[in-house]
Amino acid sequence: MQPGAQNLITDVPGLLVGNAHDAAIKTGTTVLTADQPFTAGVHIMGGAPGTRETDLLAPDRLVQKVDALVLSGGSALGLDAASGVANAFRARNRGFEVGGQRVPIVPAAILFDLLNGGDKGWDQNPYAALGEEALDNASDHFEIGTQGAGFGATTATTMGGLGSASAVINGHTVGALVAVNALGSATIGKTKSFWATPFELGAEFGGLPPAQAFPKTMPDTKLSQHNTTIAIVATDAPLTQAQCTRLATAAHDGMARALVPSHTPFDGDLVFAASTTDGQTDDATLLSLCHTAATTLARAIARGVFAAEPQPNSPLPCWSQLPE
Repeated sequence: MQPGAQNLITDVPGLLVGNAHDAAIKTGTTVLTADQPFTAGVHIMGGAPGTRETDLLAPDRLVQKVDALVLSGGSALGLDAASGVANAFRARNRGFEVGGQRVPIVPAAILFDLLNGGDKGWDQNPYAALGEEALDNASDHFEIGTQGAGFGATTATTMGGLGSASAVINGHTVGALVAVNALGSATIGKTKSFWATPFELGAEFGGLPPAQAFPKTMPDTKLSQHNTTIAIVATDAPLTQAQCTRLATAAHDGMARALVPSHTPFDGDLVFAASTTDGQTDDATLLSLCHTAATTLARAIARGVFAAEPQPNSPLPCWSQLPE
């Protein structure tokens, strides 16, 4: 297994990602889209999710494709980012056609970043504008770390961030995109080593050896600040909506490998899955894709924390500021 050319989810052909943030509020939004609607599924394992239109992604629903997927800060207020994206698509005459009307399909998930030191005293909800800006910024290349939905994210021990990674296996590309805002930690104890180190390709998040085995007891958490890690995994392999749902389900294993603890009652941990190719893949290929999605998401989580950059009034250090 090897990463794609950019080691980003946009190594999956056709996908575009855009970020937008507000440094004063210390929050942001990330949009994943494509030139054409794409098949998507979702799986939620956290106990405190915040979502929009995820019910639409069940395999038995009428609409089988989406125009974009949105990850945003702002807790429930951040769901308005999807409205900004939907409004922008409608202005472009893009969306699900109903009797001559266009209804953009834009599922979204949010994380809680309201206690991170930013100025939350806005007069008007900023997230619709951030969503539209992120869509306008959509490209096949984007920055990770303190960007987009990960701009104000935190973990138990460090600032979080926006992470991405990719892998090429058996002729298909698998990518992951994640806003890391976990109750748990991506790093081991007081060290700079990552729980995801066994899955690292090259030195993509420092190349440090693991400091200890998986813990027998739960490490310290940031219970008082609230949380949620939200992610997207994607592939160019042909998948049905049901197969996308299975891909999202399997990808949660990567979250559990990279964040300790994960999937808690106080996280809204969620994974979307997307396929840019119509059709259906065979069971053996799906198995391989599921395993790859999990390892790629684990790597993306570590890469997001690794790439975070210090900002004024941040409540926690960035990974780069931890002692050696």
